[in-house]
Amino acid sequence: MRFAVSLLTLLGVASIIGTVLKQNEPYQNYIIKFGQFWFELFEMLGLLDVYHAAWFLLILLFLVISTTLCVLRNTPVMLKEWRAYKENATEKSLRLFSHKTSLATPLASTEAQAQLSEFLTAERYTFKTKQQENGDVLLAARLGTHQRLGYIFTHAAIVVICFGGLLDGNLPLKVQELLGFKKIETRDIATRKVPEESRLGVNNLSFRANMTLPEGERDNVAFVRVRDGYLVQDLPFTVGLKDFRIEHYPTGMPKSFESDIVITDPELDKPIETTIRVNHPYIHKGIAIYQSDFQDGGSQLKFKLWNLAAANQDSFDIDGVILQKGSLGEGAQKLSVEFNEFRQFNILNLSKDGKGKPHNVGPNTTLKLRNASGQAREYVNYMQPLQLDGRAYFVSGMRETVQDEFKYLRVPADDDLEIDGFMGLRQTMRNDASIRDIASQVAKQMPSGNPQLKAQFEQSLQQLLLTFKRGGYSELSKIIENAVPKDQREQAAQTYLKLLNTAALQAYQISRAQRNLAPAPTDQATAIFVQDSLNAMNDLFFYGTPYYFQLKNYTLKQASGFQLTRSPGQNWVYLGSVMLVLGIFSMFYIRERRVWLLIKPTQQEVLLAMSSNRKNMDLDQDFVRMQQQLTGLLQTQVASTPV
Repeated sequence: MRFAVSLLTLLGVASIIGTVLKQNEPYQNYIIKFGQFWFELFEMLGLLDVYHAAWFLLILLFLVISTTLCVLRNTPVMLKEWRAYKENATEKSLRLFSHKTSLATPLASTEAQAQLSEFLTAERYTFKTKQQENGDVLLAARLGTHQRLGYIFTHAAIVVICFGGLLDGNLPLKVQELLGFKKIETRDIATRKVPEESRLGVNNLSFRANMTLPEGERDNVAFVRVRDGYLVQDLPFTVGLKDFRIEHYPTGMPKSFESDIVITDPELDKPIETTIRVNHPYIHKGIAIYQSDFQDGGSQLKFKLWNLAAANQDSFDIDGVILQKGSLGEGAQKLSVEFNEFRQFNILNLSKDGKGKPHNVGPNTTLKLRNASGQAREYVNYMQPLQLDGRAYFVSGMRETVQDEFKYLRVPADDDLEIDGFMGLRQTMRNDASIRDIASQVAKQMPSGNPQLKAQFEQSLQQLLLTFKRGGYSELSKIIENAVPKDQREQAAQTYLKLLNTAALQAYQISRAQRNLAPAPTDQATAIFVQDSLNAMNDLFFYGTPYYFQLKNYTLKQASGFQLTRSPGQNWVYLGSVMLVLGIFSMFYIRERRVWLLIKPTQQEVLLAMSSNRKNMDLDQDFVRMQQQLTGLLQTQVASTPV
């Protein structure tokens, strides 16, 4: 019993872990979330798929076998105890009970028997009467013996629940895998190329699989995640996604979503059209189809691509499709572009102190740029400018590995909320001819009339701009460290930054003139825009790619995520749970009580004995109450009997 309780406790703890720790996720997700050490430990213990772990199924199997044997061995005894009245008890044994007493009575045996029978019936006892050889009469009564059934129900419930767990744990599949008949597929290959040893037939006993369908498409297979790979589950019917609908709250958060599906079954005369939504599955041939999630199904994206390394600021349009690939450049500089994700709504809290109200900031897209050696950087670009610290910025995040956090580039938006103003300023400050022109115009504004001094200043300013062009603030810092004494570096840095800002303001006016725009006003807003632009130019040296993808438009195509489950053990678990509740209720709340009343007419007494399956205060109270009632009953009868 102690060992069985220990195993049940272990299963309970494992079930808690299986509830708290998300099960059957791709291994990469666990590595990112917990790190390599904890991932390996969880995998070794089988905690990433607890309910299908070999040790979990073995414990269930052991409990089914051992508890079944226990029930088979003890049930006949329990049923015999349940039916027995124990009318063969002797006077000697009754007098050995801890709860017994003798009650005097002047009544004849038949009268006492009649009165005691009425009393037991009124107390809801069932009883048997036995006439003994010495003339004594024994009334053997029982109440609450259904408590014995609680033992049977409770232990049978454990068998039924564990059996249901074994059915849903798909023990036959585990055996096939151990024997080598089934193998986990880890390659990213087309479904039709998955070998038979990695496929599950339509008659598979139990499974929990996933299917992702873009709108207008259909499929008859689903994928069962298993450790670091998957198995293909063939379905006895085809599921098609006719339409996917989603409603949002005013903030942009999903409110509800549902899918119109078409089920085509060769055994049916016509397809089944139905709608499934969250917590409202459709069941066909014992397979429940749940609405689990949604994602992009291949949205078409339109970008304006800015080549940051080009000699001019011209951009060109390119198209991309989510979950597809493209390429940029040629030769050793060629990059593969992987369009991974598109999100139409993004709910962010952009307040400075984090206490503001989250709101929808519009679409973004995630893509990867992979070089010829296979190394990739991931980028996330927002379509609309984000309001940060009261100013508008085009935001792009970059990270080199999925374990890293995104580092964000903030490009200031111009007065028209476009990126063109920044790109024009950057191009002007990268053009050697424009740099000479900037330095010349700034030098002309010097109050000094010394031509030689102006020429030296112009030359120094050109070198400053060329240095910033080569490496941004980092390059300026190196020059200051190499050429300026340590105690003068801070002052020199302030001077350089002031000159750089003055030159950038002049460059901004030149860039606007080149685009046939009116001069920018010399106010605080222009100064802030120029300063933010210099910061963004500096950050571009760490951006990792010469391309900036500006999302301009999109055509949304949704995909619905379904979870398909065949769970034959589910009803067994429900049945076992009901049996467990009934059994526990019977064992804890039904008190078995047995009463013996031995009428001894020769001695004019009645021997009262009482027992219970649990000796507690309730038994003491019941015995005292019954003793008082019987004493009063007998005394009443004596008073009313004629002399």
